[in-house]
Amino acid sequence: MAAISTHCSIQAENPYFFSPFSSRSLFRSPLSSRNFSGISLSSPAIRGKISCQTSSATSPPSSSVNGKAKSELKDFLHINDFDRDTILKILDRAAEVKALLKSGERTFLPFKGKTMAMIFAKPSMRTRVSFETGFFLLGGHAIYLGPDDIQMGKREETRDVARVLSRYNDIIMARVFAHQDILDLAKYATVPVINGLTDYNHPCQIMADALTIIEHVGQLEGTKVVYVGDGNNIVHSWLLLASIIPFHFVCACPKGYDPDAKTVAKAQQTGISKIEITNDPKEAVKGADVVYSDVWASMGQKEEATHRRQAFQGFQVDENLIKLAGPKAYFMHCLPAERGVEVTDGVIEAPNSIVFPQAENRMHAQNAIMLHLLGV
Repeated sequence: MAAISTHCSIQAENPYFFSPFSSRSLFRSPLSSRNFSGISLSSPAIRGKISCQTSSATSPPSSSVNGKAKSELKDFLHINDFDRDTILKILDRAAEVKALLKSGERTFLPFKGKTMAMIFAKPSMRTRVSFETGFFLLGGHAIYLGPDDIQMGKREETRDVARVLSRYNDIIMARVFAHQDILDLAKYATVPVINGLTDYNHPCQIMADALTIIEHVGQLEGTKVVYVGDGNNIVHSWLLLASIIPFHFVCACPKGYDPDAKTVAKAQQTGISKIEITNDPKEAVKGADVVYSDVWASMGQKEEATHRRQAFQGFQVDENLIKLAGPKAYFMHCLPAERGVEVTDGVIEAPNSIVFPQAENRMHAQNAIMLHLLGV
């Protein structure tokens, strides 16, 4: 049976919109300096030519998407699966599509007719809403599959889930506990798979964080990012990013709560970034461009919460610690936050807190990741 496909393209007069994505624009022109507010569709800033081509074609087999074999496409499982230029292109496109959505433009629908399966072994407000809303705003339909809908690996084997969902959907996103689950899902799926979080890493969050730093600091390269807290999956993703893009990354954590030693060693061995693991948060934050925090007890560790609060004494990001970082330091947190535990209310509500722009950028970064993976 023939399938009807529609391809829409936008040719804009402003080089920041759908132009070849250059890392140069990221580092020489801070995104925050681009004035997107108040732009109308008729303004020269975003006015362009929109064209749609409709064609009839035979539906591709389940082993392909957009006519490309799975071997030609990439999953998004770890940031360092991609090279520096590719990551920067994705970030640049995230900024462009964000600007387009902020302008009120709603005719750019590259995901029209496409569906995404979203597997949630563990719940999340930001991950679900950002993926579902973002995919919808770009024309697609996302399907939420909660912990009781699949019970992947228990009720049904991961390899079977992967192959079945690939026949229904154009892309799969999964938020799971064990990292092996996302690897198995990607191995057997015939459509791109996105890592929405595992116990090992959280690449979508760090892409959003990188976009936020570029917007506020003006660049990512050469910045000093200091993470204070548990050496968890967030830290691992920062380390993987530091293995392909040069910046100064410091993880200040209590003894016994260090990030995975192999991941640290591999990131350091690349020689791309300056990477430090320390147990002294006060010394670590000095000269930081960004101070970053996360909960001390993540999902699945709540039974350790009381013990961790004792072990993490001195690692709370409070007003005094922020002062040591300097007046220009921004505060970031991937949320949800336990105010009064890993961060004070005063810090998270301060003018230099960019926590909520950071949360918003989850959607824009993920939109760009999906555009890249689907080749549109």
